[in-house]
Amino acid sequence: MRRSAPAPRVITVVGPTAAGKSDLGVFLAQQLGGEVVNADSMQLYRGMDIGTAKLTLDERDGVPHHLLDVWDVTEAASVAEYQRLARIVIDRLLAAGRTPVLVGGSGLYVKGAIDALEFPGTDPEVRARLEQELTEEGSGALHARLAAADPAAAHAILPGNGRRIVRALEVIEITGKPFTANLPGDEAVYDAIQIGVDVGRPELDGRITARVDRMWEAGLVDEVRALEALGLRGGRTASRALGYQQVLGALAGECDEEEARNETVRATKRFARRQDSWFRRDPRVTWLNGAEEHRGELPQRAMSLVERMIEA
Repeated sequence: MRRSAPAPRVITVVGPTAAGKSDLGVFLAQQLGGEVVNADSMQLYRGMDIGTAKLTLDERDGVPHHLLDVWDVTEAASVAEYQRLARIVIDRLLAAGRTPVLVGGSGLYVKGAIDALEFPGTDPEVRARLEQELTEEGSGALHARLAAADPAAAHAILPGNGRRIVRALEVIEITGKPFTANLPGDEAVYDAIQIGVDVGRPELDGRITARVDRMWEAGLVDEVRALEALGLRGGRTASRALGYQQVLGALAGECDEEEARNETVRATKRFARRQDSWFRRDPRVTWLNGAEEHRGELPQRAMSLVERMIEA
């Protein structure tokens, strides 16, 4: 039976991939008279379903989900644009007396939605020059330049992530400040209750391996092949998504499918560690045990936490 909350708030369900966030988000939305707002950057792309573990209509169990299938795979992701869209949805739900349940593991997207975060603008000329340098010199050289200008940013951004390195250098050049000076603090825009789903590393690694196996069995390669025909390979953001990047490499003959699958597992495990580190830095997140032996208790523990915090 659905419980009623005295006042609508924003609930966030965060944590690493494969922790069980999506199912918990559906449960909380059902209990609180709410709706789910997606905060997974890759689930915003149309057609990227299998590789992002996007819930099917049946799995959503009648709960409305927002900000899925928003962008074509040829569009570059924009946190600023996501922030604009997310706040429109959140404000509309709150005005209607519904509880927004923000679910996802894209840390900057979550913070962009609920915290006071202004994104520096872009300069097409600066961006074009840096992207040309990325093509000519490689991401390693630009990462070394970033390390000299902003060591904290270089520590947070992987040397192979050319897109984020270019953005950091662009912001430094435009603002004259370190990129990290523009990163969000914890000043909230919404009254949010933040729940983190915690799963121990060995178990989480096992879940990731099993999830990737299921994706392959469900037809990830065919999904990527179909999206390639729609321009996926040229998509600056979507083409780098976990699983999609590896399958594109296999389709191009750079590796075989088994190698692509194994690399997807390895890359996803690394990504899950970075997700966990990001959310651990936020003291407002309350962590609940999502391990298999506690999985049946997780929904009610989360609901009890929400009720306690609302009453407080």
